[in-house]
Amino acid sequence: MVSFDSLFNKRGRAGKGGGKGDGKGDGKGASKDGGKDAGKGGDKRGKFPLLLLLPAILAVVVLVVAFLTLFTVLQTTQVLIVRFGEVRQEIFKPGLHAKVPLIDNIVVYDKRTLDIDPPPFEVLLTDKKRIAVDAFARYRIVNPKLYYQRIGTEARLRDRFGKNINAALQRVIATVSLDAVLSSERESIMNEIREEVRKSADSFGVRVIDVRIGRTDLPDDTSQAVFERMRTEREREARELRAQGNESARKIRAQADKEKELIIANATKQSDILRGKGEAARNRLLGRAFSRDPAFFEFNKSLEVYRKSIEGGDTTIIISPDNEFFRYFKRSR
Repeated sequence: MVSFDSLFNKRGRAGKGGGKGDGKGDGKGASKDGGKDAGKGGDKRGKFPLLLLLPAILAVVVLVVAFLTLFTVLQTTQVLIVRFGEVRQEIFKPGLHAKVPLIDNIVVYDKRTLDIDPPPFEVLLTDKKRIAVDAFARYRIVNPKLYYQRIGTEARLRDRFGKNINAALQRVIATVSLDAVLSSERESIMNEIREEVRKSADSFGVRVIDVRIGRTDLPDDTSQAVFERMRTEREREARELRAQGNESARKIRAQADKEKELIIANATKQSDILRGKGEAARNRLLGRAFSRDPAFFEFNKSLEVYRKSIEGGDTTIIISPDNEFFRYFKRSR
């Protein structure tokens, strides 16, 4: 017979065994599932930041490539694309352009009018005078490819082209005198210099706009002598002008005196004619009066003599009262 205690003990042990078994099994299963889930979650979290950074990396790469590839040409510039020292393309049109990155280089030149001012130099003129010449030129780059091949940089242009300008100036100015440089012939001299400079500028890809002489100064050792010579020349010209003025004044004065004498002679002639006519008319009147009344005529003549003799008020007459001169006074008494 199986007792109640033995059954109870078996069931108790079975419950313990089952509990242990279930507990161990469940615990191990749960731990394995949780590990798998945690591994999957970690993989997802690691991939998510990489997906976010990929567009930014691509954008940076695109910007770098665009920066190395694209370039802008301004309206005032002209560009050469150079590959390993060889000009591949000339660009004159403004806008956005492209090149091969890390292989092509761009060389930018200004297309506006530029100026060059070579150093002053001294030149001996035909009249043995030495002057210091300071000139300048204005030019424009018209063939950038040739300019790049022959010159390359602006510093080299200023050195080589400046020497050519001074050489042309020296060749032309050495054949003229100082008076020609300072006179109206200067314009023709500058035209000749400009043509000389243009011939040498064509080989550089440069077109010369104008060449001008800024200053022409005399050296200190000859300036004083030239000044004295100029002053002497001006004084001589002043004396000549003064002499010419005096001669003209004498001619004008002589002509005026001649005209004055002619006017006076004509006036005297006219006055004598008029006086003669007046005297003739007077004599005719007196003759008619004398023929009509001789006594009145004598009386009138005596009055005229009285008037002339006592005219002025300071005349003293010593004469006898019985003189015939006072006959009309006696008769009046």
